[in-house]
Amino acid sequence: MFAFLLVIHAIIAAALVTVILMQRSEGGGLGMGGSPSGLMSARGAADFLTRATGVLATMFVLFSILLAVLAANHRTTTIDTSLARTPAAATAVPTAQPKGDAAPFAGGAENAGVPAGTTAPADNGAVPLAN
Repeated sequence: MFAFLLVIHAIIAAALVTVILMQRSEGGGLGMGGSPSGLMSARGAADFLTRATGVLATMFVLFSILLAVLAANHRTTTIDTSLARTPAAATAVPTAQPKGDAAPFAGGAENAGVPAGTTAPADNGAVPLAN
């Protein structure tokens, strides 16, 4: 029901934009005066477009209020978890044991700078984004 009303609302909005754009500008907006000859030209079409604009604007406002009421009263028991973050599983990286006077870091280029006996970050050392 909500989706159907939303589609009708979008159609009304598109029709309202179309009717407004079809109207002839008679000036008067932003302090510009219109010429007297423009007041009497194509009066029948102007009356129809003016009335259609009023009707469509009223329908648009009423549908907006109706959709807002329906959205506010809509109760759901399910939660959308499509964007929920899942904790990454910690993976252990095998470390090489230092031999003799070797540096106390785990072996391999991917573990550079990681102290021996610890594991490398799961993201291979990339800087995490601040929370």
